[in-house]
Amino acid sequence: MLKILVFLVDMNADKVTEKLNILADAAKYDVSCASSGSKRQNHNKGLGNASNGICHSYTEDGRCVSLLKILLTNHCIFDCAYCVSRKSNDIKRAAFTVQEVVDLTINFYRRNYIEGLFLSSGIFKNADYTMERLVLIAKKLRTEHNFNGYIHLKSIPGASDELMREAGLYADRLSVNLEMPTEEGLKLLAPDKNRQDMIDPMNFLKKEIIQNTEEKKLFKKAPMFAPAGQSTQVIIGATQEDDQQILYMANHFYRNYNLKRVYYSGYVPVLSDSRLPALNTTVPMVRENRLYQADWLMRFYGFKVNEIVDSRQPLLDLDIDPKLSWAIRNMQAFPIDINKADLQMILRVPGIGVESANKIVKARNFAKLGWDQLKKIGVAINRARYFITCKSTDFERRDLTGTKIKQFILAESHSKYLKNTQTQLSMF
Repeated sequence: MLKILVFLVDMNADKVTEKLNILADAAKYDVSCASSGSKRQNHNKGLGNASNGICHSYTEDGRCVSLLKILLTNHCIFDCAYCVSRKSNDIKRAAFTVQEVVDLTINFYRRNYIEGLFLSSGIFKNADYTMERLVLIAKKLRTEHNFNGYIHLKSIPGASDELMREAGLYADRLSVNLEMPTEEGLKLLAPDKNRQDMIDPMNFLKKEIIQNTEEKKLFKKAPMFAPAGQSTQVIIGATQEDDQQILYMANHFYRNYNLKRVYYSGYVPVLSDSRLPALNTTVPMVRENRLYQADWLMRFYGFKVNEIVDSRQPLLDLDIDPKLSWAIRNMQAFPIDINKADLQMILRVPGIGVESANKIVKARNFAKLGWDQLKKIGVAINRARYFITCKSTDFERRDLTGTKIKQFILAESHSKYLKNTQTQLSMF
């Protein structure tokens, strides 16, 4: 009898492992799994403790953290041209049960493989049927296992407000993928989908998060609701949108839906379709990186979207980052005196980040800063020297054109994106 039970356990483990291989591989195309802003504290000797930086990413102190990133299923009722899980694609299909995902998460956490869960899914029958199972997984982890690690659920477009509200009570972050930057792009590649089905839950989540924030001010014990906010993801390079369209779209959703992040995913050619780039097309990794840099400028550096791209220059420069590109196009604003300029102007200097800019403003209250001090603060002197003056007279060459400066900087630079890779951290 014992031998039979052992055999059944081993057989079940093999099935789960096979599902894990299929559904973890399918999940790698969703890049919107970085986290921030959640401070779910561990109570009553529970499992896990959510904090900043959960995902396949690096924290500020250099730690690499990971989560279990899987699909609940790669079965799907939709036939989106860009998706490897499209219903017409001849691939091996699999689906986890609710309990299997719960058990995997707990077992992986106990073995110190992960610090949280990122869970997405194809659509089984309809939005509510699928979303109900995603919510049940998060609920079981929180209530039955007292799991306090990070949970990111991908919300299913078209799911009911009741399910979205319940999801927010158990997940740290929720996200609804816009998938294509424009409605026209979505109609071309996913004609069965409705853009409004994606926007409605985003609007609902925005209102619920704002309401919960107000409740927290009045009642300290009010339950948390999606404390790490909401995000979205768009695929770039599958359709013909330029960077101006993409960044204006992102700006619109930041301003009107209080998004924490917009993720940009370079299209990976995995399917042959006349509407898509050819299978041998290179993944636009450099363009993806430039969009993230431009996004950062809008969110943290005070740049307006029309300063980064406009009708005259709708595409980001792939050779240099967007801040340097702006500076070269606006040489009349430079050089600035680093010991006198205001914070907002210092933030616009290539080679100076937010943290360094704040340090400069504080440090110059005690003494005038020269190149040595700026280097210790963390300024990239090889870039900044063309745009600032300081106590020292070194590098005082102000007769250079923007074109010359670009040439000098490119000669000293080596891009980490020369080698394109599409890999996912292996956890099994």
